[in-house]
Amino acid sequence: MPNRLAGEISPYLLQHADNPVDWYPWGPEAIERAKAEQKPIFLSIGYSACHWCHVMAHESFEDAEIARVLNDEFIAIKVDREERPEIDQLYMEAVQMMTGRGGWPLSAFLTPSLEPFYGGTYWPPRTRGGMPGFDEVIRAVADAWKNQRRQAVEQAGQLAGLLRSNDPFARAGGDASLDEELLRGAEKALARSFDRHYGGFGSAPKFPRPVDLRVLLRRWLRTGRDEPLAMVRLTLDKMASGGIYDHLGGGFHRYSTDARWLVPHFEKMLYDNALLATCYLEAWQATGEPEYARIVRETLDYVLRDMTDPAGAFYSTEDADSEGEEGKFYLWTLDQLPSLLGADRAGRFAYVYDVTDGGNFEGSNILHRPKTIGQCAARLGLGREALEAELAESRAALRAARSRRVRPGRDDKVLVGWNGLMIEALARAGAALGEPRYVEAAAAASRFLLSHLRDERGRLLHCWRQGRARHRAFLEDYAGLANALVALYEADFDARWIDEAIGLADAILARFAARESGAFYFADEDHPSLIARKMDMLDSSVPSGGGLATTALLQLGKLCGRDDYLASAESALRASIDLIQRAPGGAGQLLLALDTLLGPTPEIVLLGSDDRDATGQVLADLRRRFLPNKVVAFRPAGAAADVSPSLASVFRGKTPLPPGPTMFVCRNFACEAPIAGEEAVRAAIAQLAGSAE
Repeated sequence: MPNRLAGEISPYLLQHADNPVDWYPWGPEAIERAKAEQKPIFLSIGYSACHWCHVMAHESFEDAEIARVLNDEFIAIKVDREERPEIDQLYMEAVQMMTGRGGWPLSAFLTPSLEPFYGGTYWPPRTRGGMPGFDEVIRAVADAWKNQRRQAVEQAGQLAGLLRSNDPFARAGGDASLDEELLRGAEKALARSFDRHYGGFGSAPKFPRPVDLRVLLRRWLRTGRDEPLAMVRLTLDKMASGGIYDHLGGGFHRYSTDARWLVPHFEKMLYDNALLATCYLEAWQATGEPEYARIVRETLDYVLRDMTDPAGAFYSTEDADSEGEEGKFYLWTLDQLPSLLGADRAGRFAYVYDVTDGGNFEGSNILHRPKTIGQCAARLGLGREALEAELAESRAALRAARSRRVRPGRDDKVLVGWNGLMIEALARAGAALGEPRYVEAAAAASRFLLSHLRDERGRLLHCWRQGRARHRAFLEDYAGLANALVALYEADFDARWIDEAIGLADAILARFAARESGAFYFADEDHPSLIARKMDMLDSSVPSGGGLATTALLQLGKLCGRDDYLASAESALRASIDLIQRAPGGAGQLLLALDTLLGPTPEIVLLGSDDRDATGQVLADLRRRFLPNKVVAFRPAGAAADVSPSLASVFRGKTPLPPGPTMFVCRNFACEAPIAGEEAVRAAIAQLAGSAE
């Protein structure tokens, strides 16, 4: 018989619906039973693309004897960390306090009042390799609850107290300075951990960290020094040529298990691909390197092809495993190539992508490019363009063959915050690269979220799957979507998006802002309470909700003339000074916001002319430039002046001058003399970009 998870929408929870464990979803039914029976809670947290979550599920949660002990002695609760990130955030911190480490699957034992007293991550079902068996762990915890309950409850109370007090944002930042020294300190910290041979930060396992790379791009723009840009370019080049990138289908895997980006953990996450597409796009704007634009297009095309719901929104993840083996979908052997490509082309493809008899991963090959295309062309005696054209055809043939394999599992739930990151990437890429289909996809996803992920009171909901939306939205949802809508407005200039973003920003300030400090909470003030209400200012695998909120408030404040938004953003940054100083590698999104606050942040207003081609050329020129801190408002010729009250202040008093188009460049709401005519406006844009560089 299926357990209580059978009625859930999360694919991860549904994967456990037939376990012999009597699982509950997180909610009042489980908690009330724990209190009524005075049983401890076993809380297991994971997500559908998590390899070791699958392992523990198969080894332990499908084991009849382990299930019997869990059912007799505990109330077992299963949580999808992507669906309930506030629960994961809280108990991950608790387990890290208890053990010094964390990860998924996360396993925690709680009192009926939800206070944690023991925890860990993965345990094998029986003692193995020096690790205690999960069967021993649950028996020992059950015995402690029966025979040493007072000590367990006291320990849980102490830990809960630490969770409540462990808040670096309890007080406002005082008189500390928000200045460029914070940005310099962050750059120095990133440089110290930078891998100067393979790029990236630290050693294995190595995560891409695109937000930190975007911080370095802004350091290059601000200072004109070569070193920050060199760090970015080395990292992006090595990742794009490594096995972490899917050379056939586009898109990036989660992280590299080695230092040189060769062997990935093969899961694919929506947020990684959104953040990396944005990073490669900015690198293309900064350098003009065509390879970066190619990576952007291939990554976004992967998402539109394989990760998009027919309704328009974007799915969450793809698993690492298929047919029970990690990475099987992506691997190749040398003898598979000739039948698909022909002997000669197979030989050249194998040379470029390092496909060998011995393989580089468990006897098979992860495609990667240890040499540049130029080096390969010279070695093979071909022109570069001819080799690139042939490789494109070969990749298409192999991708078609791969499509007939069993695909990895896909988590098809829609998360608002992650969708916001992808909408922003699509909107910015569509505008900069001149790809309307990306902008159209971003608009379709935005329409879906705004229409289908609201409750009866109009408040945002967190996730959706197969027609069902659930759970109150978190800060990351409001803030991620607000940023996305600003980007979408700047891509298609539909004022609806700004009006919607203003509504989200107002909700952020009303429901998530900590009035005593200026920082932001993870969950809103009416969210069903946990034992501690935590802040969300530190980046994790995704940018912090607080950093995203600060960024959105700055953009909307500049674009819409909202001094209250600008003041709130500054307060949030002031509250985060200690975090930025102590852990700049976890404050990347706040650093992006700080760079915007420090400026220059030009407010650019464009008024179109009857010559649509000239107006289009001006917009295209502006969008290609790396001017990351600008905000842009546009009104085409003949458009009504009162389309949106949110944008009234930015257009007030501005009229087109012949021959048009007309550009106004403003700073802190004070505007320079208007510039009219395509040639003059494009010269002014070049000057803006030149002064930024």
